[in-house]
Amino acid sequence: MLNVFGAPHGRLSRRDALHVGALGFGGLSLADLFRLRAGAAPTTESKTRAKSVIMVWLRGGASHIDSYDMKPDAPAEIRGEFRPINTNVTGVQVCEHLQLHAKMMDKLAVIRGIKSVDIGDHTPHYILTGFPDRGKRPVIGSVVSYLKPRTDGLPPYVSLMYKPPGLYDNEGPTYCGPAHRPFVPKKEGLANLSLEKSVSLERLGTRKDLLRTFDTLNRDLDSSGGMKSMDAYTQRAMEMIASPKVRQAFDVSKESPETHARYGKYCETFLMARRLVEAGVSVVTTKVGDWDTHEKNFIDHKDQLPQLDKGLYALVTDLHERGLDKDVAVVVWGEFGRAPKVSRGDGRDHWPDAGAAVVAGGGFKVGQVIGATDAHGGRSKGTPYTPSNVLATLYQHLGIDPETTIPDHTKRPMYVLDDRATVRELDAN
Repeated sequence: MLNVFGAPHGRLSRRDALHVGALGFGGLSLADLFRLRAGAAPTTESKTRAKSVIMVWLRGGASHIDSYDMKPDAPAEIRGEFRPINTNVTGVQVCEHLQLHAKMMDKLAVIRGIKSVDIGDHTPHYILTGFPDRGKRPVIGSVVSYLKPRTDGLPPYVSLMYKPPGLYDNEGPTYCGPAHRPFVPKKEGLANLSLEKSVSLERLGTRKDLLRTFDTLNRDLDSSGGMKSMDAYTQRAMEMIASPKVRQAFDVSKESPETHARYGKYCETFLMARRLVEAGVSVVTTKVGDWDTHEKNFIDHKDQLPQLDKGLYALVTDLHERGLDKDVAVVVWGEFGRAPKVSRGDGRDHWPDAGAAVVAGGGFKVGQVIGATDAHGGRSKGTPYTPSNVLATLYQHLGIDPETTIPDHTKRPMYVLDDRATVRELDAN
């Protein structure tokens, strides 16, 4: 009998079975063997580019009043230290520290007065799920993975938000199941995206011999309980190894030093996000900075806004130059806004009654401001949009009807969103 993973008589330990890196069985991944056993034909890339979403979380909640919804005519304790500047869209202004935003405002849409909730922690679950209750509903990436699974080895959902520790809990699939967790490309995970090629397919003999060997492997795993422990998520991770396209997508070293410099260190994950959606990943989530500015609001924003400005300009410009602006939607937002009144000398506290989001790409109607807040930026003048409405728009972009249901743990059908109204002003039709 062939020696499998160096184990005598084809028997595998649980550790061997769950090991993702160097998974090759005679140069094939376990996913290849599954396909051979099922008689499946090799997967082919779709000729139609799939839609994608890049979601950027400004952790802590950036101040809308000091960025995208400035109030220059308000009293000093409201308007703060920054001044507005004109953009290339008549009548639209942004903060002076967003010089590149001003140059590309015709490629952006700003949604003002977004109403959120403040449950006392800084987690992205509301903007990822559309529901304020933490841990009860699946996040957008998991929903997309569940409803639109891929067959080409690429993960449908990638999270680049792997700091701080524990963030995975807020990106949970809940009743979508563990197979639909995000792939988190930490360095050690990326190192495992390799395929052992020391043995050619010819050396394995005929297809019949290969299948017979795999049948023995399958029985050995079943008898040891190893196959049961190899859940669908692990099998998907193993399947990724079979695709050189996956490895290429995650390898940002392929980009030139000039490209890295355009994005900057602060927004380096934006570059990987662009590579991933260009390869075909459906949902990429990332985060930049810490915007929880109860103190030093103006110092921190003065430092972070230009860096965000640089990175987002590079991302949006790249998407347009590569012809991806219709297929890839980008949204940049925090879990809420900041208080209109400056407190503690130089800070702004949490403010869920009004925030702002920036949207680009997606074939949306851009070059506009959607919604308005009162003179102090405290509340929407009309009916405010919520994270659920933004997500409904993103689902629609991805080809998913927000009225779609997914069975929960008790098999009860649950709507993807309860508030399924989209941001109608973004509709380009």
